[in-house]
Amino acid sequence: MGALNTKIIFRFLGITAILNGCFMFIAYPFSLYHDENAKWGILGAGIVTVIIGLLLYFLNRPKSTSIQKKEGYLIVTLGWLTLSITGMLPYLFSGAIPNITNAFFETISGYSTTGSSILTNIESMPKGILFWRSATHWIGGMGIIVLTIAILPLLGIGGMQLFMAEAPGPSADKLHPRITDTAKRLYLIYVTLTFLQFLLLKVAGMTWFDAINHAMATMSTGGFSTKNNSVSFYNNLPLVQYIIIFFMLVAGTNFVLTYFALKGKIQKVFQSEEFKYYFFGILGVASLITVIIYFFQDPNLQTMIAHPMVFGKAESAIRHALFMVTSVVTTTGFVSADFTMWNFFATGIFFALFFTGGSAGSTSGGIKIVRHIVMLKNSFLEFKKALHPNGIIPVRYDGRAINQSIVFNIISFFIIYMLIFVISSVALTLFGLDFLSAVGAAASSLGNIGPAIGSVSPVDNFAHLTDAAKWFCSFLMLIGRLELFTVLILFTPFFWRKN
Repeated sequence: MGALNTKIIFRFLGITAILNGCFMFIAYPFSLYHDENAKWGILGAGIVTVIIGLLLYFLNRPKSTSIQKKEGYLIVTLGWLTLSITGMLPYLFSGAIPNITNAFFETISGYSTTGSSILTNIESMPKGILFWRSATHWIGGMGIIVLTIAILPLLGIGGMQLFMAEAPGPSADKLHPRITDTAKRLYLIYVTLTFLQFLLLKVAGMTWFDAINHAMATMSTGGFSTKNNSVSFYNNLPLVQYIIIFFMLVAGTNFVLTYFALKGKIQKVFQSEEFKYYFFGILGVASLITVIIYFFQDPNLQTMIAHPMVFGKAESAIRHALFMVTSVVTTTGFVSADFTMWNFFATGIFFALFFTGGSAGSTSGGIKIVRHIVMLKNSFLEFKKALHPNGIIPVRYDGRAINQSIVFNIISFFIIYMLIFVISSVALTLFGLDFLSAVGAAASSLGNIGPAIGSVSPVDNFAHLTDAAKWFCSFLMLIGRLELFTVLILFTPFFWRKN
C-alpha cells in the first residue's frame, strides 16, 4: 500500500464540516422564533464551520479520488473529531456552555449518541441550543459518514471502504448492490421513522418542540431530553412513554430488518436469530424487573400522577420495567425512573445489561447481541470438540456456517472491550471517582449508554467529574461509537508503515 492520500482525507473532512454547519443553520430559526440571544452564537458557529469546510474542500484537490482502507479509517475517526470540534462552537459562541472541556464533552456525547450530560439545568437552556443538542444525536445516530456516502458519487468519490469502517456491528449488511443506494435507503428509513414518532408524540401530549427533540434522540438511541427529569417528566402521560418504548425497540433493531418489515417481509424479521434474542430477551428481563418493582415497592410508583390510562400499580410496574430495560439495552439512555432505587438485585441486572447492546446495523452502541450469540455458540462447540477432537464443527448463525476468522474477530473485540473497561474503571479512580462511580462511568461511556450507577446514576449527571475524567470519558465515547478497531488501529505502528 502506498502513501496516504492526505488530500482526499482533508477534502472529505471539509464535506463533513460543511454538512455540520448546515445543520447548525437549521437550529437558528428555533432560537430566532424565541428571540434568544443565543441565535447569534448559533448563526456565527454555522458560518465559521461552513467556511472551515469550504477551505478544507477547495484547498485539497486530490489527483486520485480512490479511498483505500487506511484513508477510510482516518476519514471516519477524524470525521468524528471534526464533528465534535466544530459541533461545540454553538455552545461556546452562544455562551450556553462557555467551558471548552464541558462543551466538548456534551458535543461528543451527542454525536456518539451516549447521552451523558454536564448540564445541571437543562430547561433553562435556550431552545435553539437544546435543538442543536438533540440534532447532534440525530446526526451521529446513523452517521454523517453514511449520509455523505449518498452524495459522494456527485463528487466522483467511491465510498465502500467508508461504509465498512462506519457501519455499526461486526458486518455491513447491504440492502442494495450499490453502496450509495444502501446509504440513501437507510437514511430514508431513518428520516421517515423520526418524523412518524414526532407526529405520534405530538398527538400524545408533548409540545411540538419537545416532540421533535425526543424523536431525534430516540431514533438515534441518544437519550438527550429537553427536561431535567428526562422522560420521567411524562409519567402522567403513559402513552408518550409507550410510544418512546416502541421506537427505542425499532431503533435498536438492525435497519436492514426494518427495511424488510416495511416491505412487508415480516417473516425475514423473525427468522433472524439476533432479533429473536434481542426482542424476547428484552421482554424476559422486563418481566423479571416488573416482578421486582411490583413486590419491592419502587418509590417512583408511589408518587405517580393519576391518569385515565394508568391501570394501577401493575401497569406502572410493567411500563417502567419495559421502558428502562429497553432504554439500557438499546443504549438510548432515557430515564422514566431511577433503577438504582428499586433494589440491589435490579441494579445488578441493569449493570449486566450495560454489556449487551442492541442489534448490529442499528443506531445502538454497546457490544451488540450478535457478538454474544456467536461467542456463546462457539463456547458450546468447544465442549463438543472436547469429546470429538477430530470433528470439524463450524459455528452456525442464521442457519449458515460462519467463517472462523469472523469468530476470532468477535472474540478479539470482546476481549479488548472488556480489557478497556477494566483499565478505564481503574483509571477513572485516579481522577477522583469512587470505585462504583468509576465502574459505572466507564461502562456507560464505552457502551454509549448514558445513565449508570454510583454518582452518575439516572438521577445524576457528569458535571461533577474533573476535567481529566471528562476528557477520558470523551475518548471512551468515541472509541465505543466507532466500535474500537476503527480508532485503536490508528495507534498501532503497522498502520503507519508504507508497505
